[in-house]
Amino acid sequence: MANEDISKLKIDKSETTLRPKKRRNLVRWIVIALLVIVAGFLYIKGVFTPAVAVEVATVSQIYPSQAFTLLNASGYVVAQRKAAVASKVTARLVSLNVEEGNRVKGGEVIARLENEDAVAARDQAAANLNVARASLEQAKAEQRDASLSYNRSRELSDKGYIAKAEYDTSEARYKKAVASVEAAEAAIKAGAAALRSAEVQMEYALIRAPFDAVVLTKNADVGDIVTPLGAAANAKASVVTIADMGSLQVEVDVSESNLEKVKTGQPCEIELDALPETRFPGVVHMIIPTADRSKATVLVKVRFLDRDARILPEMSAKVAFLQRPVKPEERKPLTALNPHSVLTRNGKKAVFLMKDDRVTETPVTLGSQIGDMIEVVSGVKAGDRVVLKPLDKLRNGARVKVPEK
Repeated sequence: MANEDISKLKIDKSETTLRPKKRRNLVRWIVIALLVIVAGFLYIKGVFTPAVAVEVATVSQIYPSQAFTLLNASGYVVAQRKAAVASKVTARLVSLNVEEGNRVKGGEVIARLENEDAVAARDQAAANLNVARASLEQAKAEQRDASLSYNRSRELSDKGYIAKAEYDTSEARYKKAVASVEAAEAAIKAGAAALRSAEVQMEYALIRAPFDAVVLTKNADVGDIVTPLGAAANAKASVVTIADMGSLQVEVDVSESNLEKVKTGQPCEIELDALPETRFPGVVHMIIPTADRSKATVLVKVRFLDRDARILPEMSAKVAFLQRPVKPEERKPLTALNPHSVLTRNGKKAVFLMKDDRVTETPVTLGSQIGDMIEVVSGVKAGDRVVLKPLDKLRNGARVKVPEK
């Protein structure tokens, strides 16, 4: 009985060895199915397809005036009225009332030099003038007395009451008094002139703005020696440099071969590198009647029609010479792209918009032709990159690469 009980305790291995085999087959098929799904997904995404080499163009903002631009030239903003303000005398700078960027009025005192010697000379001239005036009063009093004595002597001489010699003495005294008055009056004129000269010398110590302007640079500091010639060591020839902002113009060099496209009064558009989003209306002010033989160019000055506080001297500028004036509705920039980047599918216009290394087919609405560009009303914005070619080898979501030049 014991042996029978032990034999019943044996394990049937046939069933246990079959279950793991079925489980392994099931797992294998699941893994294969997942791999197929992943491979299909990656294939759809183009992971296994090679990237297509493409040329790209950038969507940009252009102005309608580019369609009727005859010529473009570059140059700089230049103040036509500019001055390096200095003094006529050599002295030490004791006060400077302006800084760069300050606006000054014509006649406004912008700096002061030491002027103690001029003040002393002015006071001395004023004192001498007072002395001359007092001398004149004294001479006039002497003249009145001499006149009375002379008149009495003449009456008495006519009646024979006095000798001829006494009359002659009285006459000589009177004439001397008249000459003294004239000399005193001349001395007053000389004293007044000396006083004016001293006051002018004092005025030289006050450096004034010659016209309404903006301070561009400060060339000296308090304590510097300012001299008209600037030849002395550590001396400054000018205190500040100022410019009339109302006289700003753009000076550009135009090639001799293109000069026939430019004429005085011609409408222009001015673009400043510092303000690329703004176009300023202008007009040709002057064509300088001489050429630069080294560059084969002629200098043309273009005047701003509208003043703008953001425009500063020496800014880089580009000038477009136009066939006609710009209309008000043509002053706003338009978004435009290269026409070769547009494809037609199912009667609709679209572009391949680049995002990283993929392209997305994006519908666009187009407008009018502007030169060699075409206006795009919607679908893309300025700065976007679109595929230029080849368009026939691309599809939505395809991988692309831009060859290095």
